[in-house]
Amino acid sequence: MSNLITADLVLLDENLGDTRFDVIAKLAEAVVKAGRATDFEQLYAAAEARESKTDTGIPGGIAIPHCRSAAVTEPTLAMARPNPAVSFGAKDGPADLIFFIAAPDGADQAHLKLLSTLARSLMKKSFTAALREASSADEVVDLVNGALGVGEKKAEAKPAEAAHAAAPAASAEEAPAAPVKKIVAVTACPTGIAHTYMAADALKYAAEELGYDLKVETQGSSGNETLSQADIDAADAVIFAVSVNVRDRNRFAGKPFVESPVKRGIDEPKEMIAEALAEAENPNGARVAAAASTSDDSAGASEGAWGSRIYKAVMTGISYMIPFVAAGGILVALGFVFEAITMPNLGDVDTKAILGSATLFNLGDVHWTLYLGAVLQTIGGFGLSLMVPALAAYIAYGLAQRPGIAPGFIAGSVALAVNSGFLGGIVGGILAGLIAYALGTLKLPRWLGSMMPVVVTPLVTSLVAGLAMYLLLGAPLAWVMTTLQVWLTSMSGGSALVLGLILGAMMASDLGGPINKAAYLFATAGLSSGATVNQEIMAAVIISGMVPPLAMALATTLRPKLFSEAERENGKAAWLLGASFISEGAIPFASADPARVIPSTIVGGALAGAISMSAHVASPAPHGGIWIIGLAQNPLMFFVAVLAGTVLSALVYVVLKSMGARSKASA
Repeated sequence: MSNLITADLVLLDENLGDTRFDVIAKLAEAVVKAGRATDFEQLYAAAEARESKTDTGIPGGIAIPHCRSAAVTEPTLAMARPNPAVSFGAKDGPADLIFFIAAPDGADQAHLKLLSTLARSLMKKSFTAALREASSADEVVDLVNGALGVGEKKAEAKPAEAAHAAAPAASAEEAPAAPVKKIVAVTACPTGIAHTYMAADALKYAAEELGYDLKVETQGSSGNETLSQADIDAADAVIFAVSVNVRDRNRFAGKPFVESPVKRGIDEPKEMIAEALAEAENPNGARVAAAASTSDDSAGASEGAWGSRIYKAVMTGISYMIPFVAAGGILVALGFVFEAITMPNLGDVDTKAILGSATLFNLGDVHWTLYLGAVLQTIGGFGLSLMVPALAAYIAYGLAQRPGIAPGFIAGSVALAVNSGFLGGIVGGILAGLIAYALGTLKLPRWLGSMMPVVVTPLVTSLVAGLAMYLLLGAPLAWVMTTLQVWLTSMSGGSALVLGLILGAMMASDLGGPINKAAYLFATAGLSSGATVNQEIMAAVIISGMVPPLAMALATTLRPKLFSEAERENGKAAWLLGASFISEGAIPFASADPARVIPSTIVGGALAGAISMSAHVASPAPHGGIWIIGLAQNPLMFFVAVLAGTVLSALVYVVLKSMGARSKASA
């Protein structure tokens, strides 16, 4: 196994620039010059993307920027002791000890363990003090190799052993000590190389100093320390110091807990321990909710601030609603196609009359394509009619789990009946979810508690939410919905280009978030009517929503060296996601580089929407992307709008990213 660090990878007491990215560029350049990476731009792009997600500075003047990249040929450490120090986002000030970890995409476990060992060694004050006093690059290399166990190293007592040896022996006459508080923790970060293990050690050291028994499960890349169920059951509280989802979270169901990003476990371990124990002392404190599965969205509604809970619940409702819209809308669109074969003027088609006078075995004077079109349109209409009830039901489910589903469906159906549309569905779902959740928190006798989820909660929640929607909220919400719809429709004439710009920018701004979903819901609201103006709005929304992932895919194809291996793989997947109208395919890029990605996608999305509306492209189907282009009116301009928006976004993003890479390389 070759050394992870050599003298030519150490930069001591140099001015490396004003920002963290200047320092990362210098370290990445050193890695390439040492022959341990093949391409500077690719390595820097991966490191910059990782640093943009989370600050890598930690207390004590230390920073550990790190990344994986296919450009790296062997696991490498590059170290800098800049003068002046440079901020990496730590609360206590700039960093003067910076270790850059560059790992290949396929790094073996042995190397990853060494990298994690270094990260843990940086938590020791004696080690960092020696690094600051080192007078040469060779001395730094020796210190690092010693910490990694590569060179000779004096044996050190483990913290727990040292504390035990220093503690005076208790005499037999002493009164028994109070029970030691037991805490379990999970640490995890996106890369799983450094922060996962540093947070684990920071929590351990803090617990030892405070006199608590703390055990940690590290969900990282270089071997995991796993908690036993017995340890979890015996714990007084749980700490989640994680920046990704906790695996098998259900193991902790019912336990008091506190949850924060992994970096807080490094920066404020004592505070997190105190908060976790405070939750345990509070009868109404946060508890890990039991869930039906361990999937990402199975965390209970009792976790997190109310604003976050409601936002997640609304997003849950929309995600469950979309299949109803997609299936129902495409069936309606196919119905229109079959009807148009026989009667090009669809305004003359009376679906109810056709189905009332003809059957499959007795068509009479009705042409079979007209009959089949009427059947498909009717079946699809049922799907679209469930859109609002499904939205409300699964918003309520997101807040109250299973007890909220039935009341949510009922509240959503009432919203549909009073013509308040998807806006009423959102309000009704939130109302039903909050009521069902509140009823679920009541302390009741066992005989009554067993009836709550099946009888009492659905009955009371449906009654209260249904009456509120029907008698109080329905009319105002219907007025708001109608006003907004009229305003949008009025812009489809002389202001069609402006409307396309607005819708396109909304669809490309937050990639499946609330702004994107608001534009999509507006488009689907009037689609079942078959009016051409609503179909034009729908087409503009679909086309604009396709642009962000397609643009990211094109950018990684045009300039692959600007992107890490993981980003290039995401780019390959984005081709299919974008073609299928799944805007979320661009999220991996936006989360890593929002300052460049979001402006690029907004510009392209706005252009695509403007072209679509100006060319009167229309889509009777609410989903499907390029696969439903055959159902669209003016399919050529459908394709032109997608292509123009995609190319513009990709070019803008490549230019912005290239400028950033060049400025760092020349710094």
